[in-house]
Amino acid sequence: MVFSFYVLLLFVTAMVVSAIGFKKYVWFISLGYGFSIAAEGLLMLILFGINNKLDIGTMTCCLIFTLYGIRLGGYLAYREFRMTSYNKNMVGEIKETVTFFVKIMIWVTCALLYVLQVLPVFYRLQNESGSNMWTYIGIGVMLFGIILESAADLQKNKAKKVNPKRFVDTGLYRLVRCPNYLGEMLFWTGVVISGIGSVTGWQWLPVSIGYIGIIFVMFSGARRLEIRQNKNYGNDPVYQEYVKTVPILVPFIPLYSVEKYKWLVG
Repeated sequence: MVFSFYVLLLFVTAMVVSAIGFKKYVWFISLGYGFSIAAEGLLMLILFGINNKLDIGTMTCCLIFTLYGIRLGGYLAYREFRMTSYNKNMVGEIKETVTFFVKIMIWVTCALLYVLQVLPVFYRLQNESGSNMWTYIGIGVMLFGIILESAADLQKNKAKKVNPKRFVDTGLYRLVRCPNYLGEMLFWTGVVISGIGSVTGWQWLPVSIGYIGIIFVMFSGARRLEIRQNKNYGNDPVYQEYVKTVPILVPFIPLYSVEKYKWLVG
């Protein structure tokens, strides 16, 4: 009963925060995403802190969720409201309107995904298994992912200020073409790692669904970016050389394009 109630609270929290998407539906998966994860981390700190079930490892995981979500949501909000060049580039890329039914479906699906993503930490708290070696390894990977994603965002912003009409191929963008998405995937890989030794049996099913879901979202985002960049820079021979030699998302893996994979929608 407690398990179901706590999961319901996480879901309701994600629903309330991500409801911002009714103002602009893309916010379900941008602002709503970051701030929902932050709110879920804070909620777990409160729920399990009251019951004295937190230790250093699990408390750190929850704090990282909160800080991660605030950073991501804050960056996306800044980009949305202050970066005019970004908004100009996105004109025509996203449908201006969708039906109310579609909005409801996106809202519910996104809120559910946001709950599934934090389950490895939730299960460790719920199962009262405390922290182990995997908790701290996971924390290390999570922090590395945040640093990578943050650095990629900063490098792109700096490069765009110098030359807003040119694609970015410096810094981390020499490693992969979407280092921010790579950082995101590493973050959630760390979350899953943090649950090893505590998550058991059927619990791995929702954890796996959440992890596969966010990886799918990242590859879908990489595909959308590739299509947009091909449209903007496709005639540039330097760009053509860049996309043929730098992997799109995973370093050292010779996957240079995902544009043809139409099932990567989102």
